[in-house]
Amino acid sequence: MSIKTKSELEGMKRISHIVGLTLKKMRSFTKPGMSTKQIDEYGYAILKEHGASPAPMKTYGFPGYTCISVNHEVCHGIPSAKKVIREGDLVNIDVSAELNGFYSDNGGSFIVGEDRQRLRPLVQASQEILHLAIRKIKHNVRIYEVGGLINREAKRRGFQVIKNLCGHGVGRHLHEAPEEIPNFKDRLIRGKFKKNMVVALETFISTNAKYAYPTDDQWTMLTKDQSFVAQHEHTLVVTDGHPIVLTKINGI
Repeated sequence: MSIKTKSELEGMKRISHIVGLTLKKMRSFTKPGMSTKQIDEYGYAILKEHGASPAPMKTYGFPGYTCISVNHEVCHGIPSAKKVIREGDLVNIDVSAELNGFYSDNGGSFIVGEDRQRLRPLVQASQEILHLAIRKIKHNVRIYEVGGLINREAKRRGFQVIKNLCGHGVGRHLHEAPEEIPNFKDRLIRGKFKKNMVVALETFISTNAKYAYPTDDQWTMLTKDQSFVAQHEHTLVVTDGHPIVLTKINGI
């Protein structure tokens, strides 16, 4: 969407604060021995307390309130009572929700407890590259230029990007124009960021693989070589200068 009124901006700020707060609390709540279903239900309780509806379930019938992916799962992991978190797991939580007709989306990967799989550099790279990409975005910057920056920074750190997962427009719907904000310089994407545009910018940084594929459940995505992938995401408003990062909570 493109913000046209003060009330629209306030509506986006409200739902963005809710999803940002929910993600932060879910991350702090996650401990070894918990199932991803427990974590998902905790997140739903926070959304419900604030009057928000889980967007994946509302929009696509996703079988969970949030997406929780563990270790080699790249994204869209279905919460399950059978999936139990262990010390050192790489966990990604993606929270998107709707309130009063406004949608916001954010996510983040983190290591639970001790870094037994030595994945901290991957997680840090994903988060750092997202922040670099955010600073690149402003009015009239080409979308593919931001993708190029993400790809360059990933390779400079010894990683790859997942090419078939990307950011997107958001606001009045969970996914809207621009439909694709890739993590590489895709010159087929001819659009530009425009002032007041609302987008969900995502990094998908991989230890090796460049593509992710759906599993038998038709939701969860994996790489063919079991690469680890870290994702971080913020919803933001494009301006003439630095974007307004709507989902930022206490520096996260």
